[in-house]
Amino acid sequence: MSEALVEIRGVRKSFGATLVLDGVDLEVRRGEVVTVIGPSGSGKTTLLRCVNALETYDAGSIKLDGVEVGFADGRRRRDRELARLRTEAGMVFQLFYLFPHLTAVENVMLGLRRVRGLPKAEARERAVHWLERVGLAERAGHLPSQLSGGQQQRVGIARAVAMQPKLLLLDEITSSLDPELVGEVLAVVRSLAEEGMTMLVVTHEMGFAREVSEQVVFMEGGRVVEQGPPAQVMLSPASDRLRAFLSRSQFAAPLAG
Repeated sequence: MSEALVEIRGVRKSFGATLVLDGVDLEVRRGEVVTVIGPSGSGKTTLLRCVNALETYDAGSIKLDGVEVGFADGRRRRDRELARLRTEAGMVFQLFYLFPHLTAVENVMLGLRRVRGLPKAEARERAVHWLERVGLAERAGHLPSQLSGGQQQRVGIARAVAMQPKLLLLDEITSSLDPELVGEVLAVVRSLAEEGMTMLVVTHEMGFAREVSEQVVFMEGGRVVEQGPPAQVMLSPASDRLRAFLSRSQFAAPLAG
């Protein structure tokens, strides 16, 4: 079994008086897809934002490839240090956050030029490669306003993976899409999973979680309630809370294979 790329131990996070993460423990191994499910307000997105250093955690430990994300030498990391760490954990959000005045290829190139420091020609070559990979080579010169929601989200995925992160974080990336556009985005994620990309995924797509995950994690109330292989967690849940959640999610499809 491969070693852990992400190690989360006892992580706590509050916003004011509201405890959002309450002692979360979780591991993601290299090449593994771990999917986090749970009701709204359970802390799923906050957990991803802590892994990506967009939020600081109050207690506990998050290590990415052996490096503590939020702290160094007993102090919170400085902004410059956090910016460098964020390049190791690419994140794709619910909303697309593309720059409206830049074309698809320019959106993908931006981080490669400014953060990775690649020459323009090399950045463009890599950007075009990843737009081809997500099926958007013919849309490279289009502005976001000329793209569908599904196409914009695929540009967002291309932008993240072009940076060659060690970990890809996906936060409800289909929640803002019309139902007919969901499949094209999930197909891209499936292909990345098949190629061994390490991913931590928050999703409400139960069928997708069942199909692509090595591990499924159910969170509620800021805690990990249950976790394990999809067949165990989603077809034979041990807790009443998970059974109720899956029932509300209308998860009834049999596990493939």
